[in-house]
Amino acid sequence: MTAFMATSVLVSPAALSQAAAAGALTISSPQDPGSWDPIDTFLVNWASVSTNIFDGLTYRGPDLKLVPALATSWEELDEGQRIRFTLREGVTFHNGEPFNAEAVKFTFDRLLGEEGSKGPQQSNYVAVENVEVIDDFTVDFHLKEPDPVLLTKLAGYGAMIVPPDYIEEHGDEHFNTHPVGTGPFKFVSYEPREEIRLEAFADHWGGAPKLDTVTYRFIPEPATAVAELQAGRVDIVIPPTIPIGMIPTIENDPDLDLVSVTSPTVEALRFNTESGITADERVRKAIIMAIDRQAIIDSILAGQAEPIASFQGALSFGHDPEMEPLPFDPAEAKRLLSEAGVEPGTQIQIDVRGNDSTFGEVAQAVAAYLQAVGINATIRPYETNVLLNDIIPAGRTGVMFQQKWGGWTFDYDNTAYLMYHTGERWNPYDSDPELDRMLEAQRSITDRAEREEMLQEIARYTADRALEIPLYNINALYGVNKRVENFEAAPDSRLRLTNVSVSDE
Repeated sequence: MTAFMATSVLVSPAALSQAAAAGALTISSPQDPGSWDPIDTFLVNWASVSTNIFDGLTYRGPDLKLVPALATSWEELDEGQRIRFTLREGVTFHNGEPFNAEAVKFTFDRLLGEEGSKGPQQSNYVAVENVEVIDDFTVDFHLKEPDPVLLTKLAGYGAMIVPPDYIEEHGDEHFNTHPVGTGPFKFVSYEPREEIRLEAFADHWGGAPKLDTVTYRFIPEPATAVAELQAGRVDIVIPPTIPIGMIPTIENDPDLDLVSVTSPTVEALRFNTESGITADERVRKAIIMAIDRQAIIDSILAGQAEPIASFQGALSFGHDPEMEPLPFDPAEAKRLLSEAGVEPGTQIQIDVRGNDSTFGEVAQAVAAYLQAVGINATIRPYETNVLLNDIIPAGRTGVMFQQKWGGWTFDYDNTAYLMYHTGERWNPYDSDPELDRMLEAQRSITDRAEREEMLQEIARYTADRALEIPLYNINALYGVNKRVENFEAAPDSRLRLTNVSVSDE
């Protein structure tokens, strides 16, 4: 039996704007997710807001430890194929609706059903067969097979518990823009592409927040976000907004702090393996070997990153510290390109997020390295939501495209399955039955050491096929006004603001 006593919720950042009243906080976020429904999104910028609106059965804070939330304890039964959760009593949703076992069942019936199939979260929970109500405050999760990452998954995104009566009364479309949860802050208003406003929920089971209100402003332009931070109209700028080139601006401002922490976020340029020159594995490996990734880290990223050999960072379960990336070897790159019949001067397109100025510089460096081996790369920027929602899933990219991934479970499964399994949203081009088999097999392994070895094997397999250029694991950079108190930088940007306060000096 795995049981936990209820504990207080962990915390994260906030600050007081000069123009704001005491207890008010403004945060700059680079992206409006477009929907606040937990089943509609995978975006870190959704979680930065919604970790305060919603609760899951479990909670994982900045220290990465899993603790109780809406479940006070749990017990694994039937060799891991059934998990019994004891639920927290006396909890209400922001609209006054009671939280109970029926709310948990409704949440997962919805996530695993027709509505959930429209969004990207359903595949994270495919191990769940159904949720059975035992009594008002006890539920059993029946699993098709054991899922060693499920308890962590229940701490975020699609597993956030939602109010049955509210959704049935108002509908899914209304819920997208008027979210209701059980979290420490409740929804006030939302202006698409502008801001979302929250206020303290005094009746939260973990205690009332110290802040009165929180406003998230959506500021996609990094220079604007930093300028607003300097002016006192924004109190926190969250990752991945701050360009490396603006680090000195923040460090030299006496009113601001730059906080840098190791994150799960990795950057890659992924390949179209279906068509174009990158359908040839030799070409993909040549492109990787043409790029000096360490030089990019040193010169463009000011050392605020580490090179990676697979699409995961050192904090990820499944990371193999002995694995080495393909070396920088332009001579070998030229040989492989010639062997594959790629003519000098061949044109390719690289798709990137238009508001990511730091990666824009990285992409320019990549293009310069490719030109040195005879490939002319054109960089095409897209508005982030367009690239992520329209271009990549539909398989309409150039032969290379930017993929930034947070791996929020800190488990390689959350990256590898979604990136490489046939039919997944982030895998529009590739289908590899052997890789599918490996990805599916590791999900049913409960022995930690055996599963880690399997994940490392998947990492080696995908690297050998050169499915992407694994670039680097970048640090999470926060710009924070010094008036912010009890700030704790979250490596995955999931900011829980319950215990954050601001100085009135």
